[in-house]
Amino acid sequence: MTKFSHKILALIFGAILSLASAAERPNIILVMTDDQGWGETSYNDHPVLKTPHLDAMAANGLRFDRFYAGAPVCSPTRASVLTGRANDRCGVPSHGHALRLPEKTLASALKKAGYATGHFGKWHLNALRGPGVPVLADDPYGPSAFGFDTWLTVTNFFDLDPVLGAQDGIHSFKGDSSAVIVDEAVKFITTQKEKNSPFLAVIWDGSPHSPFRASPADIAPFKDLGQTSQHHYGELVAFDRAVGKLRNSLRDLKIADNTLLWFCSDNGGLNKITPETVGGLRGHKSDLWEGGIRVPAIIEWPAKIKPRLTRYPASTMDIFPTLADLLALPDDALLKPVDGQSLKPLFKEELTARASAIPFHFIGKGALIDNDFKLISTNLKKNTFALYHLKKDPAETTDISARHPERFAKMKRQYLQWHTSVQASIEGNDYPDDFDPTSAAKSGWWINSPRYQPFLKKWKRISGLEEIIKGAERRAKPKKKK
Repeated sequence: MTKFSHKILALIFGAILSLASAAERPNIILVMTDDQGWGETSYNDHPVLKTPHLDAMAANGLRFDRFYAGAPVCSPTRASVLTGRANDRCGVPSHGHALRLPEKTLASALKKAGYATGHFGKWHLNALRGPGVPVLADDPYGPSAFGFDTWLTVTNFFDLDPVLGAQDGIHSFKGDSSAVIVDEAVKFITTQKEKNSPFLAVIWDGSPHSPFRASPADIAPFKDLGQTSQHHYGELVAFDRAVGKLRNSLRDLKIADNTLLWFCSDNGGLNKITPETVGGLRGHKSDLWEGGIRVPAIIEWPAKIKPRLTRYPASTMDIFPTLADLLALPDDALLKPVDGQSLKPLFKEELTARASAIPFHFIGKGALIDNDFKLISTNLKKNTFALYHLKKDPAETTDISARHPERFAKMKRQYLQWHTSVQASIEGNDYPDDFDPTSAAKSGWWINSPRYQPFLKKWKRISGLEEIIKGAERRAKPKKKK
């Protein structure tokens, strides 16, 4: 055989290996609800809500008993999903703030790795507050800026008959919002399957966030509840049904086995909903108590994960590091420091202890979860902390800092060191020298944005948007001084 023939065979063999490698790469779908509490699934024994499709997913996947949102409200958690970093590092201290443009995101990394990337549903990382309206095609902080090739998106929460923004304009839909975004995501997924392309599909639902608008059929099982609770739980019925549609579509397309489907909520459950939403935990949305940050979560990947329940603590900050590890992405795919860790070893076997603690900061409050121990401060300015043992005391009723002074001192010191590093990130130390952290978009109401003014007159004639615009005008009106 000639030397030339050897080269040809080597090239052919290399191409075959490349194709095989591409075929083995999993498709990735990230699904997130908006304000679904840890207790709001029937697999977690909710007294009135039935979630058969989430139950089926949990029975076929890795179900987390202790999964944490990156923050107790929406935008910060979304930032943590896309970056693997704590929300303050990314410039997203609370809801309605913009993700900083120099951040390295999951979508950008997967796009470079040959994945098609799509985003469907709620965005809320573009510094706009108020009820959800279409994200504009030229939004400098929209999904395109962070690696998404395809998107159909709203600025914030959305309900029945949604009106969504895309690169080619505004699109109106009829029906439940969960069904709409799953249907559109399935179209994207089908296209990528036909192209033999791996994909990342991010589906961020608007349910069960207020203003709570479910269909008559979906609220029927809850007729004995108050109106708000009826619609709240009705929205979760519709979301669960959409999960069923998504999972069935993956099986119909014959791609379910090699698709990693990761579900979670963006923060803990809401107060004043009955029956309660957090499964007996302390606190609710906006709190760093367990009820504000512990959320339902499942990873389904039939080809690689055997069904089981894990009590290993994990968070949304782990999503990007895990996927980067699975796909062997280059080390510089993630911006440092990274606050999450890879969960890849957990896919094969139960782990006894988490190597790195899970840190939180949210508007003057802080927490650090180190396996069974949790340090928390409801007022960092006063430098007051408490310590809880979550396995023995999941409802956080008894401060044990006096019983474990060494553990308490160590975790407090560790948290304050981490907090100092976050302050350095806020000041822009993680970015190129020419980035000015004060240049990021300021949070404000979209109804007051000059970019939205040309659309308001026309949008008031679109079914579904007139009510949203009126609501935004009420919310954005300056409050009278007392």
